[in-house]
Amino acid sequence: MIIGKKLLLTIWCCVLCLACTHAQVDDTYMTTSDSAAFVNANWNSEKMDGFVLKRHHFTHKQIFASNQNFCIIEVPVNSKRRLYFAYDTILTETSVQAQRHKAVAAINGTFFDMDKGNPVCFLKIDTTIVGCNVPSKKDTVNRKYYQSGTIVLNNGKMNLIPTQPSRVWEERLDFANMMTAGPLLIHKGQSLEMRMDRTFVTARHNRTAIGLKKDGTLVMLVVDGRFKDKCEGLSLPELIQVMRWMGCTEAINLDGGGSSTLYINGYGSNGIVNYPSDNRKFDHDGERPVSNILYLK
Repeated sequence: MIIGKKLLLTIWCCVLCLACTHAQVDDTYMTTSDSAAFVNANWNSEKMDGFVLKRHHFTHKQIFASNQNFCIIEVPVNSKRRLYFAYDTILTETSVQAQRHKAVAAINGTFFDMDKGNPVCFLKIDTTIVGCNVPSKKDTVNRKYYQSGTIVLNNGKMNLIPTQPSRVWEERLDFANMMTAGPLLIHKGQSLEMRMDRTFVTARHNRTAIGLKKDGTLVMLVVDGRFKDKCEGLSLPELIQVMRWMGCTEAINLDGGGSSTLYINGYGSNGIVNYPSDNRKFDHDGERPVSNILYLK
């Protein structure tokens, strides 16, 4: 009887090992097929003044077994366009803030308090601090876990740097324009580990991200979500994969959900390229008022 139990246990362990190996193979195959579908898609590519707009709506569950809508701006390193931050003391749509600053294009920025309207991550514009890192309710010293990357602008060119644990670390840095967001997704070509115990990370949402390719090309991405069977959005691990497929060696997540917006001056009827979800309609009119933006000029 004892020998029988040992034999049964051995057989069961072998079955589990085979199952795990098969699952890993399937997962690798799925990622490879997804990346091929993404890269080889018939992208709608439009040359703008100093940047390129790329769009594609995947409708046959080709990306992570789901339907997805991607809007991407790529700014070549030799472009005359420069990147800037903007902030409003009251919540204001991305498009309105962009028009106020005569932007050619814009995306929503970092996280903010929807009741008070203030940024909850560090934000400094032209040497003036307009947003501070707000800790979690049970933590009065350290930053929230997602405040893990800072965008630094130098003459309109972007760099990404990992943050340090201190909540006021950014205040010690001598940069005129800084925006903390996160999580930081990719740094020095390496995908970073995510907090998989957070639904913010694991659930699919509309996402906004910004990154850099190895050659210095700036990438601004908006992924639509919250429209069942039309566009489901991405988890953060899936967002990392997408940014890597685009060739990014540096990338960071920005505010998402109903905030996710991509605006281009003169585009369509209202300049909104993607499908913001705040009106719960699959159209271009569901833009959410936000605290801050990143824009090209």
